Amino acid sequence: MDIPGSLVVIALAIVVAVIIYYLLEDILTLVVNAIVGVIVLFLVNLFHVMRLAGASDLPIDWITVLVSAIGGLAGVAIVVVLHLAGVVL
Repeated sequence: MDIPGSLVVIALAIVVAVIIYYLLEDILTLVVNAIVGVIVLFLVNLFHVMRLAGASDLPIDWITVLVSAIGGLAGVAIVVVLHLAGVVL
């Protein structure tokens, strides 16, 4: 392999490494956000926070876990507000 070809391969390897780094960084942020959302959803029910507002505990089913996992803390807030408004998920 000649020197210009080697330089192109090295440059492409660096570009691929940078792209993979940024993708993994975003994925790690999403995973942490999902874990925090599901933990907060569990803690809201564990400490009966909804009863302080005069409502029953949040139902933990696949849709509330999915919204909490995708939205994180904002997803939990959406689930809480919808539950207080009487919207069944």
